[in-house]
Amino acid sequence: MPIFAAMKVIAHIENDLNGKFGIPRQSGLVDKLESRIVFEPEYRNADALRGLEDFSHLWLIWDFSESHREAWSPTVRPPRLGGNKRMGVFATRSPFRPNPIGLSSVRILSIEKSSARGPIIHVSGADLMNGTPIWDIKPYLPLSDCHPDASSGFAEMTSQQPMLDVVVPHWLEENLSPEKVDSLRQILAADPRPHYQADSERIYGMEYAGINIKFKVSNNILTIL
Repeated sequence: MPIFAAMKVIAHIENDLNGKFGIPRQSGLVDKLESRIVFEPEYRNADALRGLEDFSHLWLIWDFSESHREAWSPTVRPPRLGGNKRMGVFATRSPFRPNPIGLSSVRILSIEKSSARGPIIHVSGADLMNGTPIWDIKPYLPLSDCHPDASSGFAEMTSQQPMLDVVVPHWLEENLSPEKVDSLRQILAADPRPHYQADSERIYGMEYAGINIKFKVSNNILTIL
């Protein structure tokens, strides 16, 4: 029996990212981005979260629901390498895998136990699109899950990308809460463009908090249009 026929979606994530473009490349990169984990009716039981309030972080095991494919390839083109070099799929975090499963660590902000939709976990730092199905959650254990001496392979060589300066227009600041502006600024500062694109005249777009954000990048300055 296929694994996805046996597994059940326990929850979905809710946040302001309604499209794939602009999603942080890894969890924890945008710590100001807040999300909610909302459980499916079958799992809306506060007892299932008993003791979770004593942990600071969670592992999310989730479905690359927007990247399902019938076939798979043993090699992929990581954006970190400019999209020109192939690496083994199991040496990357590409969504195009035999089993499209994602793994992310997030910070627990609070646990809302009296919601009309059952218990809701408020988290920050997720790299998931709004509506992403979640297969499971597990507490993060710093003594066993953190390895300070770990090496990062080719990802380490490409991780020193400078942050962009972001110019946010006043009209946008007036239409979003300060928290959402801070989150958007951090998302854009991490440069959501593909690494191999550097056209200063190209206009990019992403949906955030119900607004279609258009921007350009020139000389490490990102300007929202």
